[in-house]
Amino acid sequence: MATRFIFLSFCLLFSSTLTISNAKIFPTFPSSRITPEKLSSLISNSKDSQGLYKTKYHTQILDHFNYNPQSYQTFQQRYLINDTHWGGSKNNAPIFVYTGNEGDIEWFAQNTGFMYDVAPKFKALLVFIEHRYYGKSIPYGGNKEIAYKNASTTGYLSSTQALADYASLIIDLKKNLTATDSPVVVFGGSYGGMLAAWFRLKYPHVAIGALASSAPILNFDNIVSPYSFSNIITQDFRSVSENCYKVIKGSWKQIEETAKKPGGLEKLQKAFRICKSEKNLAIESWLSTAFVYTAMTDYPTPSNFLNPLPAFPVKEMCKAIDDPKTGNDVFAKLYGAASVYYNYSGTAKCFDLNGDSDPHGLSEWDWQTCTEMIMPTGGDNRDSIFEESEEGYAARARYCKEAYGVDPRPNWITTEFGGHKIGLVLKRFASNIIFFNGLRDPWSGGGVLKNISKTVLALVEKGGAHHVDLRFSTKEDPQWLKDVRRREVEIIGKWISQYFQDLAQ
Repeated sequence: MATRFIFLSFCLLFSSTLTISNAKIFPTFPSSRITPEKLSSLISNSKDSQGLYKTKYHTQILDHFNYNPQSYQTFQQRYLINDTHWGGSKNNAPIFVYTGNEGDIEWFAQNTGFMYDVAPKFKALLVFIEHRYYGKSIPYGGNKEIAYKNASTTGYLSSTQALADYASLIIDLKKNLTATDSPVVVFGGSYGGMLAAWFRLKYPHVAIGALASSAPILNFDNIVSPYSFSNIITQDFRSVSENCYKVIKGSWKQIEETAKKPGGLEKLQKAFRICKSEKNLAIESWLSTAFVYTAMTDYPTPSNFLNPLPAFPVKEMCKAIDDPKTGNDVFAKLYGAASVYYNYSGTAKCFDLNGDSDPHGLSEWDWQTCTEMIMPTGGDNRDSIFEESEEGYAARARYCKEAYGVDPRPNWITTEFGGHKIGLVLKRFASNIIFFNGLRDPWSGGGVLKNISKTVLALVEKGGAHHVDLRFSTKEDPQWLKDVRRREVEIIGKWISQYFQDLAQ
C-alpha cells in the first residue's frame, strides 16, 4: 500500500526524475490556488462588496502571551463593519462577529450572507475580523517579505494568537462604541468555524454564543478516522452515479501508465488541454483537487465561492463522465468533469497546472499546517475513489522541517482546546454553541454530529455541503436549508433573550 503525502493543494513536491506527479494532494480548506481563469470578481450574481461594509483598522499587539521587548510590537489589523441595521449602543443592540479564516477577509465577508440576512431581525452590528498574517493584516509594517521570512517572524501566526486578537479587538471596539453591554455572538465557517467554537470556550466573557459551521474540531490527534475525508467524497460521487465513481477510480492507473509510454506526456497534455509543456505534469493532483473542492462545495444553488460552479456540481461532473458522446475515452470524460470546476464559465482555452495564482491570499496556511493544524485526512481505503493509500505524516514532517525548520505539533490542538471525549467534557462546562454540518462535506467527518447538551447543539443535514448555511439566501434554496437557518435564528434569539434577562437582574 502506498503512503501518500498530504499537505496543501498548492504544495506540490516533485522529484526531478519523475515525468508526472503522482502525489495526490488534498486541500485542507477551500483554496483556488490552481486557477485556469483570471477571476476578476470574487462573487457573481449575488452581492457586491459595494455597500456591504466599511474598512477599519485596529492597532494589534504582536504577541499576547509573552513580555519580551519584541512582543510589544504592533501591527494594523483590518476589520470590516456594517452598521446599517444596528440598533445602537443605547439599546444594547447585539454585535455579530465573524472570526476570520485563513485568507483575505473580504472574500469571507462576501460569502457569509447569512449574517447580512439576519442583521435586520436582530438589529445587529456586523463585524468581520481578518486573521493575522492574511490579507492586509500583516505584522512588521505590512511587509510580507519580513513577516514570512522565517520561523522567527512567522512564528507569531497561530490560532491562539488569532483568538486573542479577536478578543482584544472586540473589547476595544465595544468600549469605543460605548456598547459594553451589547451581547456578542461569533460566527465562522470551516477554520473560521473552529475559531468561533474555540473562542466561545476560551473567551465566554466576550461572546455569549457561537455558530460554528463545518468546523472539523475533531480532525486532530486520530480522534476520527483518517479515511473519513475520502470516504465522504467517494460516497458523494457514488451516490450520484456508480459508473461515474468507477471511471474516476480506475483513471489514476491509466494516467500513470499513459505517462510512462513513448509520447504519453504529449497525449495527456493534449487530452487535458494543458497550456504548455511541463517537465512534470501534476495532472493527478489537479484532478483530485477538482473532485475534492467540488464535493466540498456541492451546493444546491449556483455559487462562486472558489470558482464559478453550477448547482449540484458533483451531479454535473458525473453527467460529463456519463455522457455517451465520449464513448470509452476516459480522458475525455475526466476533462469534461474537470471543466465543471475549472472552466464552467467556458472562458478558459487551456489550463496552467503549475500556475501560482493565489487570489484569496491563502499561502500562509502552509505554515499553520506545519505547526499546529495537523489534520490526518490522507487515508484512502480499497473502496476510495482515489488510489488506495495511507496517511503520510512522516513525509509531512520532513517537508515542514526542510521548509521552515520546525517540527509539527500534532497533539497541540487537543491539548489547547480539547477534542477527546468531547461530549463528556463540553457538557460539563460549555454552552451556547451551534455546530452545523452538511454530510456531503468531506470535513463533516471531523465535525460534532450529535447534541452534547441542551445548549451545545449539532444541526446535521444529509444534503448539506461546506458551511452552506452561512451563504446568502436565494429563492432557489431547498426547504431543508431554510429550516436549518430558521433553527439557527431561533437558537441565537434565545441566547440573546436570556442574556438580556440576566442583565436586568
